[in-house]
Amino acid sequence: MGKITPSQTKIVVPSSISMVSLLGPRDEFLRVAEKEFDAEIHVRGNEITVVAEPDERILVEQLFDELVAVVRSGHGLTSDAVERSIAMLRARESERPADVLTLNILSNRGKTIRPKTLGQKHYVDAIDEHTVVFSVGPAGTGKTYLAMAKAVQALQAKQVNRIILTRPAVEAGERLGFLPGTLSEKIDPYLRPLYDALHDMIDPDSIPRLLTAGTIEVAPLAYMRGRTLNDAFIILDEAQNTSPEQMKMFLTRLGFGSKMVVTGDITQIDLPGGGTYSGLKVVREILTGLDDVHFCSLTSQDVVRHKLVGRIVAAYDAYEGRSDSDTGARPVDVRRRKPGPLRP
Repeated sequence: MGKITPSQTKIVVPSSISMVSLLGPRDEFLRVAEKEFDAEIHVRGNEITVVAEPDERILVEQLFDELVAVVRSGHGLTSDAVERSIAMLRARESERPADVLTLNILSNRGKTIRPKTLGQKHYVDAIDEHTVVFSVGPAGTGKTYLAMAKAVQALQAKQVNRIILTRPAVEAGERLGFLPGTLSEKIDPYLRPLYDALHDMIDPDSIPRLLTAGTIEVAPLAYMRGRTLNDAFIILDEAQNTSPEQMKMFLTRLGFGSKMVVTGDITQIDLPGGGTYSGLKVVREILTGLDDVHFCSLTSQDVVRHKLVGRIVAAYDAYEGRSDSDTGARPVDVRRRKPGPLRP
C-alpha cells in the first residue's frame, strides 16, 4: 500500500466568534488540539489551516465545528472540555460533543452543573426517562452529584415536593456503638458527603429551613423501613453496601409521583465477606429488563475529578482483570487487609 499523502484544509471561523474564546488564553486550547492530533495546525486571523492525513484532518475539522458550537451557545470552553470533545470524536459516538457539553442541569450562584462526558449525559437522560435508575461506576464519575442536581432541579420545577437522600451506615473499620456522641452525631459522618453536595446546589442559608420543614431529608437507610414515599425524588447512595434485603426494602418504598436513583461502586464494598451478598450486585440480575427501570454503567472514561483519578481507576481495573485471569481467583481486597505481625 502506498503512503497516504497529507492534505490541507482551511477552516474559516465566523467573525461573531472570539478567537480567544475558541483557542483559549495564550492559545491553550489550540495547544491541546496540537498535542492530541497528528496534524499541523496554523492560525492566521480567523482562518485555521490544517495539514494532516485525511482521517486526522476530518477529526480536526469536526473538533473546531464542535468548539464553535459550544462558544456560540454562550458556554465557556476549558482544556478539559476540549480533551473530552476529542475523546468523543475519536470514539465516533452518535451524539455531538457540543450537545453533551451544553446540557445545563442546574445553576446556582454563578455555577452551572452539566454532564461532562457522554456517559454522564446518558445517565442524566435516563433519569428524565425512567422512574428507577441505577448508576454503577467508580469514584469521581458524578453518580451521586448529578443525581442530586437532577433532584434539586425537579424540586425547583415542582415536579416533586421533597428530596430524600439516604445511605447505608456501614462501618469502615469502626463500630457505631463505640463512636462518641449521640446517635445523630454517630451517623452524621456517613451523611456528610450528601450535605457537602447540597451546599453546591442550594443557597446554604436555606438548607436548615428546608431540612427542618422536611422538604429535604438526609437519613440512614434504616430510617426508610415501613414508609411509602410519594411525590419525592429519592436517592440511595453507596448502594454497594446494602444487603439484598435492604435493597428490596428500599425499592418497595417507591410511591406515586416519585423517582428513585440508586448509585454505587461495586469495587468498593465494605460489607463483611467482601460483598458476596451486596444488594447492588444482586439487583441487576433481578430487575434487568423490567419496564421503567434502567441501569447505567459509568467507567474510568467518565471520571471528572483530577485527570490522575481516571488513570488510577483504569490501572486498578487492568490489575484486577489480570489477577483474575492469572489465578482464576478473586483479587485480594487491599482495602481490607490488616497488617501482619512484625518479623525480626
